[in-house]
Amino acid sequence: MFVLTVDQQRSTTRGDRVPELLAASERWVGRLSGPQGPGGVELPFERTVGDEVQAVVSSPAAALALTLEVVRLGGWRTGLGAGEVHVPLPDHSREASGPAFVRARAAIDRAKRRSSAVPVAVQGADDHASADVEALVHLLGAVVERRSAAGWEVVDLLVEIEQSGAEPTQREVARSLGVSEQAVSQRLRAALWSEERAARPLAARLLGELDAG
Repeated sequence: MFVLTVDQQRSTTRGDRVPELLAASERWVGRLSGPQGPGGVELPFERTVGDEVQAVVSSPAAALALTLEVVRLGGWRTGLGAGEVHVPLPDHSREASGPAFVRARAAIDRAKRRSSAVPVAVQGADDHASADVEALVHLLGAVVERRSAAGWEVVDLLVEIEQSGAEPTQREVARSLGVSEQAVSQRLRAALWSEERAARPLAARLLGELDAG
């Protein structure tokens, strides 16, 4: 099981952005719960205390996807804890307990002490395996964090078509956006979309092994 503890950066100067994240998380969970998604969101994000939110997830692919969505949103730190969660789960994550919650707390505390473009920390039972997963998540997060608006426009449309069950093509994307196929291809290369798609299954598998360990 995975616990995501997410804390707002510089909340005293930026105001309370928790409602914004919770609204965005409804869309994220909707996609993950769809026919093409991995599912596994056991307790969706909710405010726990102050400007902190938390979610409980059983799928490593969903845990990775939510972590990268938070990175894309910007202005948040994420602590991802892997391990046992005491069951049955209550209705609210703040009432739940288990090693994964303790590790998520340790991870968010580490994330708070860092000055990084990707303020994410990962913690499982094995520190060395946790560091390996964290390094890969940081690389994926750096790709997501640096992707341009034009790149996201193409990527989001490709994902939307794919989640509808259709086979997305650059020609279809180009037609929808009113640009050339060459422009779509250039945007995808700059967005490192192929590289991200290739690395996500590895990161999810390593997260799953961290949880099992």
